Amino acid sequence: MTQYTELRALLDSRRPWHSLPQPFYNDPKMHQADLDLIWSKSWIFVAASAELPKGETLQTVQIGAASVLLARAKDGVVRAFHNSCRHRGSRLCASHKANSPRIVCPYHQWTYDLDGKLLWAREMGPDFKPQDHGLRPVHCREIQGMIYVCLADQPADTAELEAQAARYIGPHDPANLKVAYQSRIVEKANWKLVLENNRECYHCSGNHPALCVTFPDDPNLVGADDSTTSNMGLAHVNRCEAAGLPSKYKCAEDERWRFVRIPFVGSAVSYTLDGKAASRRRLGTVPFDDAGSCLYYHYPNTWNHFLSDQVLNFRVLPLGPEETEVTTTWLVHKDAVEGVDYDLKRLTEVWIDTNDEDRRIVEENQQGINSPGYVPGPYSPVQEGGVNQFVDWYCQALRDGMDAPAARLAAE
Repeated sequence: MTQYTELRALLDSRRPWHSLPQPFYNDPKMHQADLDLIWSKSWIFVAASAELPKGETLQTVQIGAASVLLARAKDGVVRAFHNSCRHRGSRLCASHKANSPRIVCPYHQWTYDLDGKLLWAREMGPDFKPQDHGLRPVHCREIQGMIYVCLADQPADTAELEAQAARYIGPHDPANLKVAYQSRIVEKANWKLVLENNRECYHCSGNHPALCVTFPDDPNLVGADDSTTSNMGLAHVNRCEAAGLPSKYKCAEDERWRFVRIPFVGSAVSYTLDGKAASRRRLGTVPFDDAGSCLYYHYPNTWNHFLSDQVLNFRVLPLGPEETEVTTTWLVHKDAVEGVDYDLKRLTEVWIDTNDEDRRIVEENQQGINSPGYVPGPYSPVQEGGVNQFVDWYCQALRDGMDAPAARLAAE
């Protein structure tokens, strides 16, 4: 389509196994293309299920221009709606989280049930039909303790993801987790730099002293390939699989998501400075403490670690061409008691430090890319296969997004 002529030219100019041309990281037009072609069409991870416990809870999330309202009603089902009143469009909920049995517009008090039905609107006349003015729904899926929404009219099928998530995440019993802690930081960098940084550990030994106590920086374990190319990885996968714990590398056909279970360094069993468990309560049916970490990513906005004693969810949301929100949620067994079963500082300190170190890295990366001296550089074939895989996925997702309208027009 003609409005994407510049974008297609930039995609065509990208050299294989090289970083992206500068406009992809700082041009407002390219950022809007990301929102239009990827963020408004993809399944986006928005919250851990434990953030909306059973009862009557609300939560909001901002995806580009779209404010989305999540609601868990008494029936236990999580639903998503556009956070816009059906009267004159006022934002319904301004706070990030709320507990309420109803959704009440602050402007004229139109009142909705948590399933989106309009319950009350005063003085609208005899011909007014409340059933025609319920909240506009947003596609929503709750998959193994993680809530996703999709703004597209026709979202992608999630059946294969749901099946594999049940195998890999299910043993951690996500229905019986609770939030121990949550942090939000804003990184002054493009969202893709945040994802690229996550997809390699080339930088780890020089930047993450606390993380490297337990997390192996072997690219054969954490790159784009099967972890069994590492002898340590192969032994760990075989041991876990023999115990009934799915662990082999599993990647979606379009490479949007991946699961793999990797070991910790030495005798470590969790992300702590001494390598010992952060919580005494083992999760679900995980057969042993040293089950390592099940690494799961889902593009464009989440990576996750599922351990024997805790789960870490990372959520990325773009705030602007050079600004990204990163939310980290630490989850433990629902019956774990702070101060008895876990110490909050021990549980969180490694990744609080690591997140701040990553923030500084990507912000410096952004500043360097903004320089007129920036030219796309080559990726390490040993260390940065994961980055190349993400960037390849991103470029193809843009092309697919541009081609989709043309395909629909041709079909009509």
